[in-house]
Parts: sequence; C-alpha cells; structure tokens
Amino acid sequence: MKVRVLALVALLFAFNSFAADMRPLPAPPIVGATSYLVIDARSGHEIATLEPDKAVAPASLTKLMTAYVVFKTLAENQIQLSDEITVSEKAWRAEGSRMFIEVGKRVSVRDLLLGMIVQSGNDASIALAEHVAGSEAVFAEIMNQYAQAIGMLSSNFVNVTGLPHDDHYSTARDLANLARTIIAEFPEYYRWYSVKEFTFNNIKQPNRNNLLWRDNSVDGMKTGHTDAAGYCLVSSAERDGMRVISVVLGTASAKARIDGSQALLNYAFRFFETRLLYKAGEAITKTRVWKSANEFTSLGLLDDLYITVQRGMYDSLESVLNIPAILVAPVAEGQPLAEIKISLNDNELLSEPLRALADNPSGTIWQRTRDSVSLWFE
Repeated sequence: MKVRVLALVALLFAFNSFAADMRPLPAPPIVGATSYLVIDARSGHEIATLEPDKAVAPASLTKLMTAYVVFKTLAENQIQLSDEITVSEKAWRAEGSRMFIEVGKRVSVRDLLLGMIVQSGNDASIALAEHVAGSEAVFAEIMNQYAQAIGMLSSNFVNVTGLPHDDHYSTARDLANLARTIIAEFPEYYRWYSVKEFTFNNIKQPNRNNLLWRDNSVDGMKTGHTDAAGYCLVSSAERDGMRVISVVLGTASAKARIDGSQALLNYAFRFFETRLLYKAGEAITKTRVWKSANEFTSLGLLDDLYITVQRGMYDSLESVLNIPAILVAPVAEGQPLAEIKISLNDNELLSEPLRALADNPSGTIWQRTRDSVSLWFE
C-alpha cells in the first residue's frame, strides 16, 4: 500500500511538472486570405502561417520593393531628397492610384516618396524609377537584384507599381522579409509609413491603411489591391518593445484585410513574447586558447540575439555551450570558435556561433613552448 501511495505521489508530481511547463496555445484566428504570415520583426520567428510560400500577385505591395531601392540609392548618396524630377508623360499617364503629378512639372524626391508611400501613387513610383535608373524596366532589374540579395528568392518584379503581369509575383514570406529589412535598415524612412494623409497639388489623400486609425500600436505599412491579387496588407505594430509584422494576401474586401490583420496582430501579442537573450559584443563566456599571447579569449555574438517564445515560457529556456576542447592561437576578432544552443523542453529553438570578441595573437616563444608541453598531458 505504501508503495502505491509513493507511486501516486510521484505520478502527480510529474503531471504537475509537465503542466507547469505547458501552457494552452490556441490556433491562430481564421482569416479569409489566400496566404498570410506573421513574424516577430527582431527574431524573425514565425508566429502564424497560411501557405506563406504561395506565389501571388502582390499588387501595390510592390511599392515596398520600389521604396527599398530608392532608400538604398539615397543611402549611397546617388540622389538626394531635395532633388527635383521633371515628370515624364509616362509617369503622368500612369493607371490606377495616383498622387496627381503633372507632365513637365518638377517634383522633389521627398514629395514623390510620400506620394508613393501614403497615397500609393503609381505616377510617383514611375517618376522615381525613371530618376534613379533612367527607365522603369531598368529599375525593375535593380529591384530583382536587391530582392535576391536580401533573400527574397520566390519573387520577381517587372514593374514598380504592382499592376498585373504574369511574371510579376511574390510571397507572404518574401514580403515579410522585405518589410523587416526596411524597418531595420531605414528607420528614418520607415516612419513615413505611419503618415495618415498627404496633400499634393491641393489634393489631400488619406493613407489606405485603416489600421493606423484603429490601433495606436500600428505604424505601417502598405496596402494593395487588384482584381488578380485581391485585397492585401502588410502591417507592422509595436507593443511593449515587441514588434510584429503581418502579411495578409488575397482577402475579399478592404474590411476583411483590416479585420484579419488586426486579429493576427492581437494573437501574436497576446500569446507570444520576444526577449533579448544576449547583446552584441557581450562576453557570454571565455575559453582557454593555447600558445596565445592572452591565456583566455572572451566569446560572444556580433549582433543582438532575440528569441520569441510562447508567453510565460521564457524562464524555462535552457542554454548549452559547445566549445572545442583545444583551441590554438592565433585567433582573429570575429572568428567563430564555439556554439550556443537554446532549447525549450528539450526542443532546440536556435543555435548561433560564438565568436572571439578580440584578437588573440600567437604568444612568445616561451608561451608557445610551455603550452606545447602542457598539451601533451591534455
């Protein structure tokens, strides 16, 4: 009888331990979309997905890529925000949404960017492309080169506006990657995606992203719509230091894309959290380096390391360091020497190389000789 009682106590203890480690996680909300993807902007963790690699028409979400190329060109000082562009007839005749620039008139790069970002102006997009690359076709080639460079491997662009074309496509995953890259690389321009209205040529137009009015945590990013693409939205929001990016493609109405995006953002913030594990340049550990000028070398990461986990599970994370038994000088700053693995309930979540935080050159003849002898006994 006593054995049975002890066994029952052990079973209850094991069950309570299991229950403490597991928290209920409901399925993501049902969204009437062709595909969607929700990620954390800092860690890149995928929070909710629906066919994120399905190739679809991106409509005006294309203008995120158009803007990225212009931002890169500005960063390289090839053009300036104050540059004035003479509007071509092609730009003036652009179909679809417009900022209403006039042929032959001069408009600044800054105004054209706001006209493209806030008003979704196809005319502004073409004018910018012609200024940067000479023609829309050449600019589209640059778009594809940058897309490949940042890992958008399932996208192809043939124009700068998103007007329908059989060879013009992207995916929710690629667009989330693009949004994340813009936010990280160009915070000074990203803030323009939160501008609620822009007036040009005495015509005031509101931002089509209605989430900017509905949710104060939302500060971007871009809507899109064509008959082929349906109603699409890339949105980004930040609450309590956690930034989430949602890409919703192919909904049936403007209301559906807003409601679906809002539901996915709320789900991400309610059930997940993102924490900074280690800062860039922080010494996580140190290791013995033989035959070196300095006996020990500090190891860390070159970039901040964030992790996204189910809310309330952060304290259950475990880290394991894998360091080679013998490391020999010379060691160069940034050289990968070890590895750190982060797991939760025995499931590996991520692994990153640990790198030397400083040079550690070969030691003197005496140090090298001494360590050579010592290594015989290791």
